[in-house]
Amino acid sequence: MQLQQKNDLVPEEQKNKKKHISYSELKNWATCPHYHKLVNLDKLRAFEGNEYTSFGTALHETCEKLILKETTEPGKYFLGSFEKQLEKLPSTVLETMDKDRVSQMETQGQLLSKMAIPALYDYFGEFEYVSIEEQLYENIEEFSNAPYNFKGYIDLVVKTPDGKHHIIDWKTCSWGWDSRKKNDRMITYQLTFYKYFWSKKHNVPLDQIETHFALLKRTAKNNQVELFRVTSGNKKIDNALKLLTKALYNINNKNFLKNRLGCKSQWGYCEFYNTEHCK
Repeated sequence: MQLQQKNDLVPEEQKNKKKHISYSELKNWATCPHYHKLVNLDKLRAFEGNEYTSFGTALHETCEKLILKETTEPGKYFLGSFEKQLEKLPSTVLETMDKDRVSQMETQGQLLSKMAIPALYDYFGEFEYVSIEEQLYENIEEFSNAPYNFKGYIDLVVKTPDGKHHIIDWKTCSWGWDSRKKNDRMITYQLTFYKYFWSKKHNVPLDQIETHFALLKRTAKNNQVELFRVTSGNKKIDNALKLLTKALYNINNKNFLKNRLGCKSQWGYCEFYNTEHCK
């Protein structure tokens, strides 16, 4: 099978035909419907990126180029991509950036870029690449009140000799994920939706599709690239779709209640907390 890349780009006329929702948008709604409105509908966003987002984007791009055999020098390619991503950041972010941390990231990224693809072979053994950065834009049949599509991009799909397809999502992080995060409902729902809508797109039975996260760990001393499977049976898929249709119902009816329990997380207060946009 020929490797597909950035495939099935949706024509503008088709995009304009239906509204769509992505996993990240759904996640915003689940956190706080009012936050979803501010970010996804009003297009207000104070966060403009930092060295961590630049690192993740550069490493994703490097893995993509390696799979497509468009580079044979992963470390060098990562450095160039990382530099370009940093240059896109606002001057206010660059001025306050920790230069020592950026230097450490350069070393960490070069190492991870050389380990990522070999880790796939260690994990799967024999396999063939199917698609990279594949776009999903599938009709959400479960929501009949208004036409909506599910939109997403799958980092990588491979096929093993047993006939199974494997959906893989790269995640950059520091030292790794604990068991609670690995089993977090909202985090794993990303792969649940990818599995469900990829199955619809290609008419592949759900039991022939498996999903995996691939963690690229900046500061880990060992197991720097960790792949692990995420299971999504019928019950989990049903629960994910119920959450999706509940969100669409409220979005479609412009119900944007504030979730005060979502104002603060382990990372701090919401960017709109106590501002003119949310009091």
